[in-house]
Amino acid sequence: MSNQTCRWGILGTAGISRKNWHSIRNSENATLVAVASRSSERAQQYIDECQRDVSQLPVPRAVGSYEELLTADDIDAVYVPLPTGIRAEWVIRAAEAGKHVLCEKPCGLDAAEVQRILDTCRQNNVQFMDGVMFMHSHRLNAIRDVLNDGTSIGDLRRIATGFSFCAPEEFLQGNIRVSSQLEPMGCLGDLGWYNVRFTLWVMNYTMPKAVSGRLLSSIQSTGSAAPTPTEFSGELFFDGGVTASFYCSFLTAHQQWAHVSGSRGHLQVSDFVLPFVGPEVAFDVSNHHFDISECHFNMERHTRRVAVAEYANNHPTSQETNLFRTFSAQVLSRTTDSHWGNIALQTQQILDALTASSRDNGAVIEL
Repeated sequence: MSNQTCRWGILGTAGISRKNWHSIRNSENATLVAVASRSSERAQQYIDECQRDVSQLPVPRAVGSYEELLTADDIDAVYVPLPTGIRAEWVIRAAEAGKHVLCEKPCGLDAAEVQRILDTCRQNNVQFMDGVMFMHSHRLNAIRDVLNDGTSIGDLRRIATGFSFCAPEEFLQGNIRVSSQLEPMGCLGDLGWYNVRFTLWVMNYTMPKAVSGRLLSSIQSTGSAAPTPTEFSGELFFDGGVTASFYCSFLTAHQQWAHVSGSRGHLQVSDFVLPFVGPEVAFDVSNHHFDISECHFNMERHTRRVAVAEYANNHPTSQETNLFRTFSAQVLSRTTDSHWGNIALQTQQILDALTASSRDNGAVIEL
């Protein structure tokens, strides 16, 4: 590791890692050194395909096993997009090898597994972070300013989010996200993680006092040992009367909205997970006014748009590039920040409680 560059390896060739191939290149303080797969041929194919679209210099090398990458002396940090069912093993092995770890979500099969991961990272003095990209968007700073200004939203009362996409039949029959062995939480782990994380962020990481979850639909795909969630809704209850709801699904058309309501107004984000393509990210703040004058009942629209200069899709200003830039800067500082692991554990704890609730017909589970 130089003082300016964090050297990365990718552990696996999942589709999402193609986006991050580009993000690492654009981060300015990171370089991609190697990609590992279960065969060197598969790793090389992945590198060739990505290189044709977004070239890296020097060209990353192909590694034919995960173990070989973890023992490499020229790797400082690893990005782990492996399935949840096998993720913990390799995250722990990476930490034990002294590699800093950025991993996809959910981070483990349950909170106990995530705690084991965090303990190992702490014992080996390596940084841990999950791959929630929107956490690194500068739009969050603008949203926080609105939440805290005292007039735009007022007293916080309600948070609601929705995140879904309508999966094709081949996805529902063969994708790992509907495999109980690889991704047992299905849409709750794949999508609901973002819903819950946004709510936690709005609440300044105050945990809910209780939750209730409903499994709305599930599917047992070909080769899956058990059904996995394809539609899920949840309710979170906080001290002080604030409540939050969310809906996530593999069966409903693309949506990724967040709505935060208070005593004086509300804000709406239409693309809180993956921003719409363009040179800025934005949200709307509304303070509508209802006026009654004799027989006239007038609802007046009062909405303003707040925009931040930040491009989507791996651009140097994008949230995904900011993620790798932030992580690499932490590694280069030769210090670790436990905040990122703590919020991953909180998110997992809430998902665990929601899952337990859904198995008990939506019973309220106290945390």
